[in-house]
Amino acid sequence: MTRPPAGAQTLLRSLNARAILEALARRGPLTRAELMGETGLSRTAVTQVLRMLENAGAVASAGVDKVTRGPAAGRVALHPGLGCAVAVHIDHRSANAATLDPTGRVLAERRSSFDPSGDLTERVDTLTELLTAVLMPSAGPLRLAVVGVPGIVSRDGGIRDDQGPDGGAFRSALQARLGCEVRLENDVNLAAMAELSGTVATGLDSFALLSVDDGLGAGIVIDGTLQRGAGGIAGEVMYLPQPSLPVGAPVLNEVVVADLAATNGRDPNLPLRSHLDAALEGEASAIEMTAELARRVVLVAGSITLVIDPAAYILAGDAAHPVFSEAIRQAADEVEHLLPLTFLVSSFGREATLTGAVGEATAGLREMLLTGILTGSDRTR
Repeated sequence: MTRPPAGAQTLLRSLNARAILEALARRGPLTRAELMGETGLSRTAVTQVLRMLENAGAVASAGVDKVTRGPAAGRVALHPGLGCAVAVHIDHRSANAATLDPTGRVLAERRSSFDPSGDLTERVDTLTELLTAVLMPSAGPLRLAVVGVPGIVSRDGGIRDDQGPDGGAFRSALQARLGCEVRLENDVNLAAMAELSGTVATGLDSFALLSVDDGLGAGIVIDGTLQRGAGGIAGEVMYLPQPSLPVGAPVLNEVVVADLAATNGRDPNLPLRSHLDAALEGEASAIEMTAELARRVVLVAGSITLVIDPAAYILAGDAAHPVFSEAIRQAADEVEHLLPLTFLVSSFGREATLTGAVGEATAGLREMLLTGILTGSDRTR
């Protein structure tokens, strides 16, 4: 019987294989020379590891490099059938889903209406139908789904709402239907994670992302790490006490927008974005309404600053609307002598949550595939 390689040799080969797989996942198809440059490995090491990975069904030929000067060189890539992941953003009106491969390339994307007030079966049915529409058989089996949802997500994957946590029922039901691992995350937290890879947060060691959708939420990053809190409550700033508001009253949500619209003689049934667009066109009532909402956002930012003192606030969702973001900056200028605050606009706008979900799904899929390939487990093809 053939004896296995020595431990040190097995470890070295595993490390070399991981380096090559990570390079292919990060960069896409590469020649052997490019892999040598990416990993620092010798040509012999690269050739040996690629042979092992090809035998394991982990990599495949990806054509010939016809761009680089000199003799044509064959490219290799991760095997296209290794598997894919889906990233999903659910809000109170719709769900947006994207399928991606291990390199993070989005293969398909689709949006559909979504009714979160429906029962568990209806929600899972709707989402399963959407995901089925974006899955591509050529991408291999579905390995992972990362789903961004509004509200508090507990450590066990439960969703907390006005009726309390669901005990992970939604995640468990969706996981059973899809046949893959499902990870839930708060939508604003995902938006904050997206900013870590964007241009706006470059050079910031800490920031708080403030997103306005159906309500106001924050994603808090300190020393480059997202802060979720012990129970997932970190960033639930919509109920921070403010002067003139009863304790426990929301600072900004759909009800607040409707009440302010009625107070200013506007249609309370219109969504916030319609009022912001009207303010952009110069309607005085919409401008006054926006100013009050901006004042509330600045008071929330001031409260956060007195606790964690982030370097800046990044505005996302409807808060990134040009009229709203400018009104927020103007409200901040009025208190600058007391508490200087810096506001920036998100790199990704209303797509921040889905972008964050794509990033998390890509990282999770890569690690899942790398572990499966290197251990020879059934988690790969």
